[in-house]
Order: sequence, then structure tokens, then C-alpha cells
Amino acid sequence: MQQDLLTRARTWLAEDPDPETRAELEGLIEAGDEPALADRFAGTLQFGTAGLRGEIGAGPMRMNRSVVIRAAAGLAAYLKARGQAGGLVVIGYDARYRSADFARDTASVMTGAGLRAAVLPRPLPTPVLAYAIRHLGAVAGVEVTASHNPPRDNGYKVYLGDGSQIVPPADTQIAAAIEAVGPLDGVPRPESGWEVLGDEVLDAYLARTDAVLAPGSPRTARTVHTALHGVGTSVLTAAFARAGFPEPVLVAEQAEPDPAFPTVAFPNPEEPGAMDLAFATARRARPDVVIANDPDADRCAVAVPDGGDWRMLRGDEVGALLAAHLVDRGATGVFAESIVSSSLLGRIAEKAGLGHEETLTGFKWIARVDGLRYGYEEALGYCVDPDGVRDKDGITAALLIAELVSVLKEKGRTLLDLLDDLALEHGLHATDQLSVRVEDLSVIADAMRRLRESPPASLAGLPVTSAEDLSQGTDSLPPTDGLRYQLSGARVIVRPSGTEPKLKCYLEVVVPVGSADELPAARARGADLLAGIKRDLAAAAGI
Repeated sequence: MQQDLLTRARTWLAEDPDPETRAELEGLIEAGDEPALADRFAGTLQFGTAGLRGEIGAGPMRMNRSVVIRAAAGLAAYLKARGQAGGLVVIGYDARYRSADFARDTASVMTGAGLRAAVLPRPLPTPVLAYAIRHLGAVAGVEVTASHNPPRDNGYKVYLGDGSQIVPPADTQIAAAIEAVGPLDGVPRPESGWEVLGDEVLDAYLARTDAVLAPGSPRTARTVHTALHGVGTSVLTAAFARAGFPEPVLVAEQAEPDPAFPTVAFPNPEEPGAMDLAFATARRARPDVVIANDPDADRCAVAVPDGGDWRMLRGDEVGALLAAHLVDRGATGVFAESIVSSSLLGRIAEKAGLGHEETLTGFKWIARVDGLRYGYEEALGYCVDPDGVRDKDGITAALLIAELVSVLKEKGRTLLDLLDDLALEHGLHATDQLSVRVEDLSVIADAMRRLRESPPASLAGLPVTSAEDLSQGTDSLPPTDGLRYQLSGARVIVRPSGTEPKLKCYLEVVVPVGSADELPAARARGADLLAGIKRDLAAAAGI
């Protein structure tokens, strides 16, 4: 075994405060397992705008107490260097493996660094933490979560005092402060001194959800809800009860937090099979709508009855429905979305005389749009109350969907009817995604290089009218690793995922529709074009 690798492993072991990861590392050293050690010591988990995210385990390339203590110490140093010594840092956490430990370590480090720390009372949705930052006047917030990643992962998300996730240059400045942290025994970690909050913050968040609904609106929608083994059930059911909706029928097998996520391959409503139990429950309960949250309940998925069974709506469809509902309610302000989301939102906003902005991917950008009234991202993220939560919020989005379903139900109509109306008014906007999960990240780099060197001239027979390399930035967007192709009646964006080992390709086609009779043909045409674009793009990228 390389002596250097062994030395680094033993140095790490000597200061690891966690018996679990110490035992793991001791076992690998004793077994002489060089590949496993090399994997854990190939570098360090990189702190970026999404914070940290990785597999739980020993060593600097894993999520563990040593890595979290360093991250917390770096964040504390960053805050103090900006004159915020003594400021409050609020810490939330989900129900994943080690989340409570990582939250406690963060509180200890902040206290030891001379900041005030307050920890949410138990595992709660991420939007409760995002709300608490501004509600309590904190200088920063930390959420320990890996959202909808596989069970073996955990993560560390950072917000500043405006209640939004960090953006450059804060990420590189915090990363530099983490890098500058010395030996762990030099990081003060008292056993007490921080506050564990009571339910007052949750009560205030729930009171704030009143602002999402129109006074006196109908509240008759019957729902089936799944939390996908995450932390959403208690807060969502409390919000629905407070608003006066019928009590949701819970998907019993997935209602309680379970870090093993035993009934799903990936705890993400978009992944195949994740909604199977929800649909089975819906076939028995016959609700008006199915609502799913991801494990930290910042995302919201919606499914509707369609042709005798249940169909998941795409994030872009829900995004357009919520926008149309807010317009109908007389909303003012700016509607915003990420560049990978459907152009339909811009058409809805324009028709209503509202502002429309496109941002880079992520609510860290959407939430910062001036005058924001509503923002969404195709990955099931919706910000419907930016004055309360400057981030995506799966609880308030669920409330707004339930209100819309109730309003339509009074008129004998459904969400699918409203989608038809939008297609007739603005053209059929059909979206899809080509998403490739990889074991080897070089596959993603190779695909991006191939597309940059040999951009496609046409996709599905549609000529490519412009090809932009977003790494150069544009007039309205800072640089990002992505490619954007405009086609005649279509748009494609290709980018590596910021949180998972995936290459993501976002596809949209717009098919004109003259009358309701033309809708089936337009849908078929849209599906054919999307399938063709997928096929040709995969070939061009070599994936």
C-alpha cells in the first residue's frame, strides 16, 4: 500500500471523534484495502453553492462528523470575518442517518466560536428552517439533509441571513475558510450552550401558511399524501387541518420517517416506482388528487386521475397550473423560473402583464429575483410565498394545489382541463428529460466535451438555429457548465447535475393548437418530437 495513503488515513483516524467511522477506517487499514482507502482519501468533499453532499462514511471524501465539524468551523469563521460574531445560526435537520449528530456538532462548533446557535426541535421540513432564519433574525442557517438522494447519503446546506441559499462568491469564501481550519482538537466544541427551540417556530410557520390561500376559497379537495419516508407528514397534515381541507389519506407504508427508505429504490417522486404505493392507495381511496413530498418536503409532486388510472404531472405542468391559478387570483409581481424550466411560464406572465425572469438552475438564484411573487423549477420545486420562505416549499405548494383543485371542482373541472385551456391559449408546451446516472463522472465530462466540439446540426429533423455554451455566460446569466440549443419550435439544455452523478438534458417542444379537436394530434406530435430529440441527442453526446 502507498505509504502516503496510509499516513493520511492514520492522521485522519487519530482525530476522528466518531467511534463508528473510526471503526470503519481501522478495519480498512487492518485489511489493507487500498482501493477503499484511496476512494475515501482521493481529495475532499467540495463545498459549493449546494453546500456538501456525499455518502456517509470515514475519510475526507465522505459525509461524517469530522467533515461536518470542519464545515461548521469554516462557516463560523466566515461569519465572524464579516462582523457577525455573536449572531444567531439556526440549524435544522431531516431524519436521515446521522442527521441529528451532524446538527448537534454544528450547534457545538457555532457555540464554541462565539456565535449563538438554535436547533429546531426535531426532524422537520427544510422550508421550516428557511422560514426560521428570517423569522428569528439569524445571520445564517444550516440544514442537514440530502433531500431525495439515496439512503446512504447525507448533506449540509447553508443559508445566509436573507433566508436564501448561498451563491458565489460566498461558496468559495466559505470553502476557503473550511480549508483553513487546522487540527480538529483546535476547534472548540462545548457540550452545551446552544438552544433547542420549541414548537413556537413551527407554529409561526404554520400560521404563515394562511397567507398562501385566498380568504374564503373553497377547501373541498380530497387528497392522498405520501411523505416517501421523510419528514413531511406531520407538518403537511397540520397545514391542511388549519386551512380546513379534508384530512389527507396517508400512504401508510411511507408516512413515518425512515432513513432506510425501504419501499423505494430512490426516495424521489420523479424516479420510476416511487409513486407506486401512492397510486395503489389512490385506487382504493379515490381522491381528487395525489400529493407527494420528497424526504425533506421542499418538493411537491402531483398526480391526477387520467383515463381510468393515475398520472404524475410533470414539474412544468404543475408550475404552469400554479401560475395560472395565481394570475386568476390577481397576483402582481414577477414570475421567475430556471432556464431548464418551460417557456410556458413566460407566456402566462406576458399575457397577464406580469414580469418574467429566467435564472440559472436552483432556488438560490430564483429566490433572489427582485419583486418575486412566484418561482418554480421543473424538478418539482415551487416558491409560492417568497415573503415567508425564500426557497422551494413543498408544504405551501401542496396547499395551493389543493385550493386550485377545489376551485376547479366547484366548476366541475379538473387540473387536466386547465392544462388543455393553457395549451389552446399558448400552444402545447411538451417537456421531457433525458437523465443519465453514471458511476464514473468522466462519462459526463466526455459527453459535454463531445457536444462542445461537435454540436448537432439538427435534432429530430428540426434544425438547430443557435447553440450557446453557457460556460461563457450570457447577457442575463452568469457562467455555468451547460449548453443551450434553440431549434425551430423546440429548446434543449444539457448540464451536469449539481447534486447527483447525473447528466441531465432538458427538452421542450411547442406545438401550435388551433382548437380543442386538435389537442390529441398536437400531443402525439409533441411526444414524437421529444422521443426523436432524445434519441438524436443521446447519439450526439455518446451516452
